[in-house]
Amino acid sequence: MADPKVEQPTSDVENNYTPSNDPKNMQEVTQYVQSLLQNMQDKFQSMSDQIINRIDEMGTRVDELEKNITDLMTQAGVENEK
Repeated sequence: MADPKVEQPTSDVENNYTPSNDPKNMQEVTQYVQSLLQNMQDKFQSMSDQIINRIDEMGTRVDELEKNITDLMTQAGVENEK
């Protein structure tokens, strides 16, 4: 999983195009668009992975909290009513 605070390197295709060096033919445009789409997909996948990991961590924390509450209720003599 990529660290969100670390800048992801851009592809050579992105770095080669500036306003004075626009894609000149269909092949260059196609390569440029493919590069942009790939970068977007990579960033989306990275963000999706981060979200899934955080949800998993949250689920683990909720499970631990539920267990601790159950233990406290048992220590206090309260029956678990499920």
